Amino acid sequence: MEWLMELITGTGIAHSILILAVVISIGLLLSKIKIFGISLGTTWILFFGILLGHFGLEINELVLHFLREFGLILFIYSIGMQVGPSFFSSFKQGGITLNLIATGVVLLGVTTAYIIHVITGVPISTMVGILSGAVTNTPGLGAAQQTYTDMTGTTDPTIATAYAVAYPLGVVGIILSLILFRYLFKINMTKENQGLDEHNESKLTEAQMFTLEVMNPSIFGKTIIDIKELIDKEFVISRLLHSATGELTVPRTDSILHENDKVLVVSNLKNIDTIEALIGRRIDMNREQWNKLDSQLISRRIVITESDINGRSIGNLKLRNLFGINITRVNRAGVDLIADTRLQLQLGDRVTVVGSESAIANVEKFLGNSLKRLREPNLISIFIGIALGVLLGSIPFAIPGIPQPVKLGLAGGPLIVAILISKFGPKYKLITYTTMSANLMLREIGIAIFLACVGLGAGDNFVETVVNGGYKWIGYGVIITVIPLLIMGTIGRKACKLNYFTLMGAIAGSMTDPPALAFANSTAGNDVPAVSYATVYPLTMFLRVITAQLMILLFY
Repeated sequence: MEWLMELITGTGIAHSILILAVVISIGLLLSKIKIFGISLGTTWILFFGILLGHFGLEINELVLHFLREFGLILFIYSIGMQVGPSFFSSFKQGGITLNLIATGVVLLGVTTAYIIHVITGVPISTMVGILSGAVTNTPGLGAAQQTYTDMTGTTDPTIATAYAVAYPLGVVGIILSLILFRYLFKINMTKENQGLDEHNESKLTEAQMFTLEVMNPSIFGKTIIDIKELIDKEFVISRLLHSATGELTVPRTDSILHENDKVLVVSNLKNIDTIEALIGRRIDMNREQWNKLDSQLISRRIVITESDINGRSIGNLKLRNLFGINITRVNRAGVDLIADTRLQLQLGDRVTVVGSESAIANVEKFLGNSLKRLREPNLISIFIGIALGVLLGSIPFAIPGIPQPVKLGLAGGPLIVAILISKFGPKYKLITYTTMSANLMLREIGIAIFLACVGLGAGDNFVETVVNGGYKWIGYGVIITVIPLLIMGTIGRKACKLNYFTLMGAIAGSMTDPPALAFANSTAGNDVPAVSYATVYPLTMFLRVITAQLMILLFY
């Protein structure tokens, strides 16, 4: 049995992998535990790593450091790839208000942490750990640790210890704040639901189908391209029924409209009044009735899997002229977009195509429609992005007032590059598509390795640190959690008049806290909290990583 003891207590590669695998697997099993319906999720990996570290199980320091940083890079880069496509669009329209609320929560949290640091004398590195735990943000923890190591050449175990101490009540504090808002603002759930129906922005902007009868004499005899030039709005004429002949066609750009012709239009509810005013009155004729008119025309969804299509606009492809079909909608990440000629297609988009059976079969070959090809991982873009992220994170930036150059580090660099590549990569023919399951797998592996290494590294001094005053960090964490939420939540409700369901999602997103989102969704009974959570999540995640680094750089 000597080999077994050597494997458990040794220092070799097999020992390191074994310990890491045990910590992760048992931590994930413990993550299934719920207390009052709340689970701490993968953070159990950190806690179990601390436990084993406390009893003397450890990994070679160099191996531990490498695995921790590599796990962090995988996690951060995967997050960037996930949030990148929606990062810039999240600032549009109502998203600006939500992002300002979330930014306020982040900045108030940082300010509160700094004030506590000044009053109590807790080292700023430790305070950043408390802050990261109080706002349940693991990337911030990783960014702080990496920045501290870059600055000093050593590690500070109290960063991870403080995070672990503050995290549990951070999760509870966020959910209790959401409950408090309900009673503080005297929320009537029925009225909140009615308010949603009256101001549902997603319904106003999502692609809708409606039928118009051509009644405006000024457009009689004009082609569709002429009409498109008259209306500077996003819309597509999917089908055209000629009143004189009864012929149903897939309209081309040179198709001519005549009096009493009927057209099936795809646009959004915001544009319908303008389009109706120019073309004619809206009539009650749904898509099923159109389908019955001509069985030769069918509608089918085709998945873009051909790499040559990636980044090209619908107008540039000239599918209507080449194949005699019409693209009416583009489904991207579960949202139906209007198939405007300027819209750039991306790998993984699902386009709704209308045309004859033979025409659709031809365009299907052109666009790909091979789910097998989508399942193949595009590792080139992932590792190019990681390489560029590490390069960007290593560039020193001289900032006046800071004694040494600032670096984005192994957290900030890959995050920024991932956001930029996932958003703009298709424009430059770079295939950035990964399936949701592949992205989730990469992300979960990264965070599991990172948390296990952090726990094992912090476990040696954990109990001693908590006993010798570390228990006070719990109180500091609660203050950092609650004060920003109460202030910004009140502003969001009273000043910005946010719907309670929207506010819950924004608060959960400002803390990047999945348990709080799950609670918000179950309370609302709809997906409104998830929408606002997704709206603020990209910017919040970015700010959490950057502010954790800046606190170390500016105040250490």
